[in-house]
Amino acid sequence: MENISALKIGKKIGLSCSLLLLLVCFYNCKGVARSAITLNDKATLLSRLDLDFKGFEKEKQDKDNPELATADLLHYYKSRTFVKHPVDPKLQAEGFGKSATPGEIKSADNALNHIFVGQSAYPPYFCGTDINWGMRPVPDNEWVWQLNRMNFWNAMASAYWHTGDEKYAKEWCRQLVDWTLKNPIDNDHIYAWRSIEAGIRGHSWTALFQYFINSPNFTPDVLVAFLNSFYDHAEYLMTKYTSKSNWGLMEAEGLAFIAITFPEFRDSDKWLTEAVRRLNAEIDIQVYPDGHQRELAIGYHMGCIDWFIRTYDLAKLNGKTGFFPSSYVDKVQKMCEVPLKLGHPDGTNAQFGDSWAGRPGQNKKKFQEWADRFNRPDFLYLATDGQKGTKPDSTAYALPTSGLYSMRSSWDTDAVCLILKCGPNGGGHCQPDNGTFELSAGGRTLMPDGGSYIYSGDPENRAWFRQTKVHQTLTLDGQNSQYAPVLLRWNPGKTDDILVVENKSYKDLTHRRSVFFIDKRYFVIIDDAYGSATGKIDLHFQLAPGNAAYHREDFMATSGYNEGWNILVQTQQQPGLEMGEEEGQVSFLYTKKEPRPAFCYSINKTAANSDIRFVSLVAPYQKEVPNVKIRLITDMGDLSNLKFEVEANGIKKELGYTWFGKNSPLGVGGVK
Repeated sequence: MENISALKIGKKIGLSCSLLLLLVCFYNCKGVARSAITLNDKATLLSRLDLDFKGFEKEKQDKDNPELATADLLHYYKSRTFVKHPVDPKLQAEGFGKSATPGEIKSADNALNHIFVGQSAYPPYFCGTDINWGMRPVPDNEWVWQLNRMNFWNAMASAYWHTGDEKYAKEWCRQLVDWTLKNPIDNDHIYAWRSIEAGIRGHSWTALFQYFINSPNFTPDVLVAFLNSFYDHAEYLMTKYTSKSNWGLMEAEGLAFIAITFPEFRDSDKWLTEAVRRLNAEIDIQVYPDGHQRELAIGYHMGCIDWFIRTYDLAKLNGKTGFFPSSYVDKVQKMCEVPLKLGHPDGTNAQFGDSWAGRPGQNKKKFQEWADRFNRPDFLYLATDGQKGTKPDSTAYALPTSGLYSMRSSWDTDAVCLILKCGPNGGGHCQPDNGTFELSAGGRTLMPDGGSYIYSGDPENRAWFRQTKVHQTLTLDGQNSQYAPVLLRWNPGKTDDILVVENKSYKDLTHRRSVFFIDKRYFVIIDDAYGSATGKIDLHFQLAPGNAAYHREDFMATSGYNEGWNILVQTQQQPGLEMGEEEGQVSFLYTKKEPRPAFCYSINKTAANSDIRFVSLVAPYQKEVPNVKIRLITDMGDLSNLKFEVEANGIKKELGYTWFGKNSPLGVGGVK
């Protein structure tokens, strides 16, 4: 359409054929036409470099001739070898035919035609012949923010090394210059200049530089645009420090990668000192002693491992590890233990907060990397499905500061596993869900967390997934709970595991959850609601998508899979107890959700001095519904003691504990 418009305009005003062709070219390439680098841009870059830097003798000599000096500069960078980077330009030939996946080739080919992916949950969009970097094809701001992370540029780099085809380098150079021209740091371009995107670019663009620097299409003008923009990125990141958040790590990483990869900038030492100062501070601020990152969302935790360690690795490559204390790597290693301790047997994640379960075995590559890095045979065991290494030392783990706990029957992939959360407020990526859990068995997550569905663009649905009542926990009048966790008991054993946690969920109501993993086969969960509050107490459960059968007369629900494992949930009868279905939704992918069975047990708490106790059996099973009988020995409302008897397969067992109260010699909230 633009070609036709250009021809019509040209013919109307009587232009010659040659001028017509130039007009068509302008319309087709107007992004490029507007991206010319000026002498002033080149002089600006020279002023930002330390021309006394070793190797800059010619550049310093030619500094009064910016055109010549930047040509010298390009030759310097094409031949520079003393700066080390994970991407080594000298290895380009070795990448031929094995650098890109078919998906990356497709993404790169789309990018040649300005068909880009922003947030990957949405389809690719054509962003114009003259690229509109602020395009918003969907209401979700994540699309335009992630458009300006340019993940498709990474695909173009891989495709370039894979094929050797200069079309990828040529178009990347064109787009790089186009972006720098169109996106100055001002209020009109905040879509491109959130600090998180700037940090991500600070890291990823250093790799792109390595991939494309040897291309004949990487001209002095491209170098000037690139380095001037990187200087702007670094100076901008110096003004942005989002402490206590994963954002702060990406900001620091981007700043550090620019400083280490381009030590020729006058201010690179200052940038590196500040970046490393932040990383050293944040590893103490953000990582709990038990190893979990403070936002309590496993996806961000995994990202933080990379954001902490990649800068260390780049510093090590360049002989700069003295910036980091020895404890730094030890803390990263502690972080790497978290997915071992809290992962499901099939390798998927518990999707608490803003996290997604992912795919089975997704962390094998990471465990292999960590096994090599830290010489850890338990990591190697998970990386190789038990074929190498050593089985982890326990089947039950507590992360008490983070409030995350796991119990599993074995290290087989079909093991029974429960992962429970009762922790502090982790901020915007956390949800008010203390007491909730996920349960898996036979390689199937039978009771997954609901997930988060979306970040922006749909506040109603985001709020729905963040409700306490859509999690496997207890509510008062359906209201969201607060964060006030306490660990009362953690006693993993050879045959039985016991976990007791509390959360002061409401001003005048505390929820105590006692979990007994009996014979490493099934769970008895006892929920106490105590305090002066009155109202409707609901105990919520949700199953995985699929059919479910409700047996209200027995206060029981079962999943309905025809093959493999199923789950039974049954709560003991008591006066006033009711069972009802609820709305259930689960999201395993961003912007995708599906219905699932959900139900609750309800009872009215009417007296200020009354306490409510639910006694529930949660039992995964194959083929036949298990016949487990529970007999409560202590009174339903007796919080000072808990004792019950279970009978399964004709064998009886007695379990429980005694509560000594706040002044117990065992400490505040002591339990024996």
